Amino acid sequence: MKALTLEKYGLPEKVLRLTEQKVPSPQNNEVLVKIHSTAINDYDWSLVRGKPLIYRMMFGLVKPKSKSLGMELSGTVEAVGTDVTEFKIGDEVYGDTSAHGFGTFAEYISLPPKALAHKPNSMSFEEAASIPHAALLALQGLQDIGGIKNGMMVLINGAGGGVGTIALQLAKIHHCEVTGVDRQEKFEALSNLGYDHLINYKQENFTKNGVEYDLILDCKTDKLPFSYSRSLKANGVYVSIGGKATYLLSTLIIGKVLSIFSSKKFEILSLKSNQGLSEIGEMYERKQIKPVIDGPYPLSFGPEKLQKFGNGNHIGKIVLNINSL
Repeated sequence: MKALTLEKYGLPEKVLRLTEQKVPSPQNNEVLVKIHSTAINDYDWSLVRGKPLIYRMMFGLVKPKSKSLGMELSGTVEAVGTDVTEFKIGDEVYGDTSAHGFGTFAEYISLPPKALAHKPNSMSFEEAASIPHAALLALQGLQDIGGIKNGMMVLINGAGGGVGTIALQLAKIHHCEVTGVDRQEKFEALSNLGYDHLINYKQENFTKNGVEYDLILDCKTDKLPFSYSRSLKANGVYVSIGGKATYLLSTLIIGKVLSIFSSKKFEILSLKSNQGLSEIGEMYERKQIKPVIDGPYPLSFGPEKLQKFGNGNHIGKIVLNINSL
């Protein structure tokens, strides 16, 4: 099978290669999936470069222990182990595989059933590949931790990414007033998606403009909790889903202290893979949400598109079609 593999750390177009690999054989408790589409995530960008340093601590100091990239997929069940009852050959599936392994930048992958869910019939393979990781970060961040309610003032930092574009739609289900923070070049597209207000982070620090929000979903955590506290109303909630390691650590420590001594809450989301995916699927079928896709592109475009992801020039999720190498 063809797979996009990583031999060493560096810039994507210099270290990623399309190679021939052996098709995995499913164990008794595994499902073999023929992958149709996958999507690019922060994990892929960080692993390829070996930055931040924590990635090297986890995946290899000098060179990556694993050559595999990719954590989202849509595809068709090709074979099932003898102990598998949840799926049968021919089922269309999708899911976030990160809790069970990586390797969706390939034609096939073998996984436990918990890594997968049945794909709604009305959902395209490309849409399905773009949903599991980003949509559940948005859902768990806004709903499970943020406690989103009708009419809230919500700010999304990283408005144009995969999480941001889904989070906007989830907030609009609750009739919220939504402010997005991103770069100026994306404003026309983001306005068309439905953002009420937009802030160019290169020109304005939203934590210093005096506006307060009920709920902040931060995809780019790069400030201390004291700064975010200025932008929260009483009883407001700040939820980080990722960002710079030092600021995440400060949110974990200082944010907890601030949460104790004020009415404001500071939380970091630890994603529960695929939890809530059926709810997202139902919202999709009710036409309440629709993923924003950049692509799809052939798998061979992966290095170029991964660099585009790292540069922050995309809107929504960058999707790769595996069957179009």
